[in-house]
Amino acid sequence: MINAVLVFNNSGQPRLTKFYTQLETSVQQRLISEIFLLVNARAPGSCNFLPLPPLLTPTTAPSSSNDVPSLVTYRHYATLFFIIISTSTESPLALIDLIQVYVEALDRLFENVCELDLIFNFETLHAVLAEMVVGGVVIETGLEKVVEGVRAQGKVAKRPVNEGMGGRGAMGSMGGNFGWAAR
Repeated sequence: MINAVLVFNNSGQPRLTKFYTQLETSVQQRLISEIFLLVNARAPGSCNFLPLPPLLTPTTAPSSSNDVPSLVTYRHYATLFFIIISTSTESPLALIDLIQVYVEALDRLFENVCELDLIFNFETLHAVLAEMVVGGVVIETGLEKVVEGVRAQGKVAKRPVNEGMGGRGAMGSMGGNFGWAAR
C-alpha cells in the first residue's frame, strides 16, 4: 500500500503532499522535513530506495508487519524530487515505474512540464495522481489512459501559465480561463 506521495523542489518546498494514511499534522510536517533531508543528502548515483526514518517506524511489533510504512522510494528530475512512502508489500521497482508514468503524464499534459506548471496548476497534479492511485492502491499505470482520464475531467490548463502573457505578469491572463467570468 502507498502511504504518501510527496513532491519537493530542490529547496525543500513541498509542491504536492498526499497522505493515504491518517497522521497528525505535526507528524506529517516532521515527516516531510525528515524525508527531504534524507533524499537531498544522497549522492546523484545512489540507490533510489531508503528505509523509512524512525518517525513512522512502529515502536511495538504490530500484528501484521506487512501493513506498516517501511520504504521510501524516490526519483530526482531536474529541480523536483518525487517521493513515495509505502509498505513492504509494494515492489520498489514498480514504484519507480509509477513515478516515471506520473512524470510522463504531467509532461504530456503540460507539454514540457516545469515547476511553475505544478505551482499554478496544482489541481492537475492532484487529478493525475487520483487517476493512478486511489486510497493508497495503484489502479492505473497506463500512460494513455491516465492522460485521457485527466483530459476528460477538464483539469488541464489550456496554456501553461508562464507562456503567452505578453508582459502582463502571472495574473494578467486569468480572466478568460473561468467559466463564470463570461456571464
